[in-house]
Amino acid sequence: MVEIDGLGLFRPTRTGGYEFVAKTTPKVFLAYVEEDREAVLKLFAGLQAHGMDPWLDRRKLMPGQNWPRSIERAIEVSDFFLACLSHRSVAKPGRFQSELRYALDCASRLPLEEVYFIPVRLDRCDVPARIAREIQYVDLFPDWDRGLNRVIRVIRQQLRRRRSNRAPGG
Repeated sequence: MVEIDGLGLFRPTRTGGYEFVAKTTPKVFLAYVEEDREAVLKLFAGLQAHGMDPWLDRRKLMPGQNWPRSIERAIEVSDFFLACLSHRSVAKPGRFQSELRYALDCASRLPLEEVYFIPVRLDRCDVPARIAREIQYVDLFPDWDRGLNRVIRVIRQQLRRRRSNRAPGG
């Protein structure tokens, strides 16, 4: 079997040919800083348990890959982008900030009512002003399960909406 950029895979058939099977699980990019890895791994597991396909650099990047371009590509093809905000991440310069800017740029090309960029607060922190002005965030504290369920609910609602908009006559 050969996977094509998370879009699906070619698998052998009984007749000796190959068939393409499209991936239907929603791809969810997780942007975070290393200091928040434990909480993000918990979020990764929660999304997987609810039938999502979370993208996490530590799990998806292979040795020798051009990681900056691979991350940009993963952001581009993801159905949703979760910005994992904490008191550590919002003040830390570097790659995380670049990922936020890139995802906001990707989101700016979508219809206004389309949900793509979902800020999640891992702890009590200030949401960056550019995000706070336009996008509602979800708290994963003090009740982790409640916050995770809100994220899952919005993703599922958005997926249903997208499918109905693509349906013939929809």
